[in-house]
This record gives sequence, C-alpha cells and structure tokens, in this order.
Amino acid sequence: MDNQDNRNQQGNGHSNQRPNNKSRFWLYTFLLIILVLLVVYFVGLSNKIETISYTEFQDKVVAGEVAEVVTVGNTGYILSTDSKIDEKDFPNKADFKFSFINSELLIQFINDYNEGKLEGQTQAPTEKVDASYNVAQQSWFATLMPYLSFAVIVILGYFLIKSMMGASGRNMGFGKTKAVLGENVKVKFSDVAGSEEEKAEMQELVEFLKNPRKFTRLGARIPKGVLLVGPPGTGKTMLAKAIAGESNVPFYSISGSDFVEMFVGVGASRVRDLFDQAKKNAPCLVFIDEIDAVGRQRGAGLGGGNDEREQTLNQLLVQMDGFSGSEGVIVIAATNRPDVLDPALLRAGRFDRQIVVNRPDVAGREKILQVHSKNKPLADDVDFKAIAKITIGFTGADLANVMNEAAILTARADRSVITMNDINEAIAKVQLGPQKRSNVTTEEDNKRTAYHEAGHAIVAYVLQKDKKVHEISIIQRGMALGYTQTRNTVDSNSMSYEQLCNEISMAAGGRCAEELIFGEKSVGASNDIKQMTNIARAMVTEYGMSQKFGMMYLGSDSELFLGRDYQSHATYSEKIAGEIDEEVKRLIKENYDRAMKVLKDNVDKLNVMAHVLLEKETIYTDEVDMIMSGASCEEVVKKIDEKAEILRKQEEIARQERERQAEQALMELRERAQRALYEAGVVTDIPKSNVKDTQNKIDNKEDNIVAKNDSDTAKNDSETAEKTDDSNKKEVEQKEDTSNTKKNNKKDKTDKNE
Repeated sequence: MDNQDNRNQQGNGHSNQRPNNKSRFWLYTFLLIILVLLVVYFVGLSNKIETISYTEFQDKVVAGEVAEVVTVGNTGYILSTDSKIDEKDFPNKADFKFSFINSELLIQFINDYNEGKLEGQTQAPTEKVDASYNVAQQSWFATLMPYLSFAVIVILGYFLIKSMMGASGRNMGFGKTKAVLGENVKVKFSDVAGSEEEKAEMQELVEFLKNPRKFTRLGARIPKGVLLVGPPGTGKTMLAKAIAGESNVPFYSISGSDFVEMFVGVGASRVRDLFDQAKKNAPCLVFIDEIDAVGRQRGAGLGGGNDEREQTLNQLLVQMDGFSGSEGVIVIAATNRPDVLDPALLRAGRFDRQIVVNRPDVAGREKILQVHSKNKPLADDVDFKAIAKITIGFTGADLANVMNEAAILTARADRSVITMNDINEAIAKVQLGPQKRSNVTTEEDNKRTAYHEAGHAIVAYVLQKDKKVHEISIIQRGMALGYTQTRNTVDSNSMSYEQLCNEISMAAGGRCAEELIFGEKSVGASNDIKQMTNIARAMVTEYGMSQKFGMMYLGSDSELFLGRDYQSHATYSEKIAGEIDEEVKRLIKENYDRAMKVLKDNVDKLNVMAHVLLEKETIYTDEVDMIMSGASCEEVVKKIDEKAEILRKQEEIARQERERQAEQALMELRERAQRALYEAGVVTDIPKSNVKDTQNKIDNKEDNIVAKNDSDTAKNDSETAEKTDDSNKKEVEQKEDTSNTKKNNKKDKTDKNE
C-alpha cells in the first residue's frame, strides 16, 4: 500500500483550494477601510484654492494686497488684506496659492519688500507682509496615501487575475472526476441485515483486501469487478460501504450520471482521472451507482446511440481490463436494469461476479426490523415476526421507512413508546398513503364500500387457507376508498394453480358483493379488475396453466428497453392472440362465479361484517374470526369497545408514568440547583426535599387508578358470573322440565298400553 501521507495530501487530487471565509472577510474589510481613507483624502484635496503664478504673487505683494504668506514645501498660501477667512483656518483655507522653485529667492523678495528695497519703492510699507516659512514634511497620512493607493491597485489586480485563472481552470477541470473519497468508513456487515448469502460473497473480497497472499499462493487473483443487481432499496450501496468498512481501505463513490456532460470527451477524461486517483490509493474500492446511466448497450437507439456516452463506456472498458490494467482497484457497480447493460461490460475479467440482491424473506425482514429499531423505544406488544409476515415484498429501505413513520406517529400522539398499532398504521401509510378522514362521503358510498371490502374479506377467509385477513377498513387512503389486507401464514416463494385462482376470486369478491346486495355495478372495482386480468393473462401466457395451450410460453422475451426495442414483438399470430383473450376471460369468469357462490353461502356474515365496518370503520383478524364464527354485530362491537377501553387504560397509565417521571426530574433538578446555591453561599439554608413527597403522591394516584381499574374488572367479572349463574339455572330448569316431560309422556304411554 502507498503511504498514508500521500492519501491525505492528495484527497481527490483535483479539489479546488478555496480561501478560508474568515480570512476573506478580513481581507475585504481591509480593502474597504483603505477605500474609505482614499475617499476622505481626495475629498480633502477637493477644497479648491485659486492658483496664481509666482509673478502674479509678486505683483500682489507690491500692490499691498498680501497680508500673510505661509509656505508648505514648494507651495505658498496667501491671505489677502481684505480676506474674509479666519486666521485660525489659515493656511488650510487660503485666498490664493502659488508654487515656487527657490525658497531663498522668495525669502529675499519678501524681506526686500518689507524693508523698502525693491525697485520702485521709495520707503518701507506701513503694513508689512507676515511670512512663515514652514519647511516641514507632509503628514504621515498624506505621505502614505500614494503607496496605499498603489497597494490597493496591486491587490485588486491580483484578485482579478486569479478569478480569471480560476474560471479558466474550471473550464479545463470538466475532465476531473467527481468521485468522493471516503476513508474510515464506519459501516460494517453487522449493519446490513437480511442479505446473508450476499454478505458471504462479499466477505471474500474483504479477505482478498486484508490478506491477498492467502489466495495468490494458490494462483487466485482478486476480482476486478462485482456487479450488484437488485430492486431499488435492497441495500446494494450499504453492502459496498460495508466492504470498505470491514477492509479499511479508501472508498471512491460516484454515480453513473456524473460521467456524462454536454462537452465531448469529458466522460472519458473523468473515467481516466478516477482510475488514476484510485491507482494512487490502491488497494481501494470504486463504487459506481446506477451504472446503467453510462453502461448501456452501444449502438442502441435512433441514429446509432449517444456517441459521448459510448466513448465514456469504451474508456471504462479499457480501464477495467485493458492493456494498462488497474491492479489493486476493485470496481463495485449497482443497477436494477442489468438487461440494458453492454455485454462487453458484463463479461468475466471486468465484472467477474454478479450478485443478485433480492428482496428479503420473512427471516431477513425480521432482522432488518431489529436493526432499524435499535434506537427506538418499543412497547411489549410489538412482534417483529408478525410484522415481517405482513410486509411481504418490502425492501430494507421500505422497512426503515415503516419504523421511522411509526416513530413519527408515536411522537405525534405524545406517547413514549411505539406500539403495534403504530407500526400497523405506518405500514398502511407506506403502502396506501395517509388516512383521509376529512373527506366528506355520503352514507350510500360508505355502505357500498363496506360491503365491497367485506366481500373481499369473506372470500379470502373461505378460499385462501394459506392466508389470514389482517385488516379491513373503509377509511380512504390515497386513491383507495377502502382496503382489505391479508397476510401469509407461511413465507412461500411460489404459487400453485389453486392459489392463483383464489387470488382472482378474492379480487372479484368486492364486485360480487355489490351485485349481490345492491344489484348493480360501480367503478370501485377498477383496480380489482386490472389485478384479475393480469393474473389470468400471466397464467395463460407465462405459467403454462391454460388447458387450451398447455406448456406453451406466449409472453415477451424480455422487458421492453426503448434504447433497443421500439415496440414489443409478439411471437404468435393474431388468431392465437384472440384465443388467449378467450382463455383469460374463461379463467376470470370461473373464479368470479366461485366468489359469488361463497358470498351467497355466507350472506348473513356479509351483512354483519358490513354493519360492523359502518360502525367502527376498521376491524382486524380477531373481529373477522368472530364474525366468521357466527357472532352477531352487537357482540363484535362490544368486543371492539372492550379492547379500546383496555388500550385507553394502558395509555392513561403510561401518561401518568410520563408525568411522574417529568415531575420527579424537575424536582431533582430544582433540588440540585438549591444545593448549588447553598454551596456557593447565595442562600443560607436548603429547603426540605419534596421529591419523596411528590413520588408518594404520584404513587398514591397511580394506586387509586389501578384500584379503580381492578374494581371495574371485578364488577364486570361479577356481572359476568351472575349472568353465567342465571344461564346455568335456566339450563338446569330446562333440563328438569325436559326430564319431567319425558317421564309424563312415558307414564301416559304406559297407561295407554295397559
């Protein structure tokens, strides 16, 4: 491995070094101060004083118009005899100013004038000219101003040139890679659940990176590329990070779209720069997410494809397994569309391994739920196995979203722990959307929806023995007016002919219930019809379950790819297509009739379930079992109310506990503050602690609540016992009456025979 110092110095190898914001602030502040001083200086110079020549100055002196002269350097300032300027402001303000060269001649001239020695003078003037010869240098401010001006011009020129060079560098920097270098990645294999086989495959890469001699001594070489294939959200990126975290090597991450630019040749340049940086930090990992953005098949699409993208792909192929090679660099790529990738990219030597990351099974979902609930407080009724069974098809990202939504719902309800009801609500919210209780619906629509969903549930209960009806609701969610959820009792990866037919019948149950009760159809079954048609068509064209076509595949060869296929290609004639439609229609009709028969045989249960739904809106497995066992509507509603009361009492106790903990924490905090004030000498005594008294009060309050609940329970039990005794007495009396009747009948029969 290269030394670590080089890695720290190189980083990405191309990142622009921007000045620190703090230093930039002070620099701009300094420039602003200099600018203000310059303005002040030049404004001070803008006080205009009329300038006269040296000859004119001499004429004014001879004419007696000059009262005082002050020289500063080679400039003389004149105060006239009739001047209105205050002497305190002179020479900052003057009537005239002039310039001279020889100060000695000036002094001689003024002295000769004052003594009357000038040519044309007959005697000395009565009012002499006061002269002050200030030969001192200018103020430090005036002296520095030219240098400061020059410094400001130099600094501004420097930044102007630098900005121009930066713009040019950015234009030339299009070819630099946008990959982000991450070192000391914290993700481990323990953070990735539900992908045990995939982790086992990845573990070999970690061993390669940690101890390559273990494999090279046997002639094995490190894989150059690993392609992770799977649906979105199954943890492909997490697996790549886990490899980097376990092996403790640099980790470059980039998206496939980051290679593509509008300028020709930029993508190929970025690929070269990426691998150059990776080689300097070898051994290292390069993770390319969504590689299908740059690795699509060449020559596909109208006009032969995108030339820039193809050049980028060519450069990627060369870097992965070209003449120069890239030893020590492992490329991990992820995609959910492997069918569109170029065959040259998928061959051995570039991507030596293709690992399929599927959706987790029931055991994997349970482990994923445990991982995502580590930092969440859960109630005792939370059952991860039950949740895993009703979340079939969920990915790791979906399950993480479910637990997060459950936590949000719990916080919204101001509870301290996440309950099973919260998780069930979160699952429904993720699948269908949030509840829409605010929508105003008519009584007729609610009744139709209740019978529709009850029809689904009863058909599923009777026909689908491998599933249980989990939840039925007539509350709107998303685009659905109501919904019926079932869950598998066993986690199976395949479905039989009977199971598929049961799925069609279950989907038809809603429409059958509407026709049976209302005698008409509605638009509420549109999604059910679509689902029935898709299942039946797949049975005929893909699964070989048609009596007419048998083991004949009539589906499409692959998923449609617009870059390669402009339309789907049927492998059969129009006549066969018509026969396929007839076979699909037959399957739907047969299973529709099955669903209608089930509902006619259980119409009493259909009415009970619909009435319960209209009253309570949502029911679960226990209520469905009661209804299908023959319970009346009143009994089911009473059971639901009892469960709701128990839940309410539990929530009340939990609320009391939260209040107790909050009050106790507040009292302890107050006591600590008072003790700190006492130790600091602010107060002279410490008040008596009220924590124990508060605790006793809260405990007594909780005991009263529990006692009340116990008394209510005992009262209910006694009432139940009395009802049971009354019913037992009635049964005994009925048995005695029956026995007496039999005896009398027997006696009458004997008398008659005699």
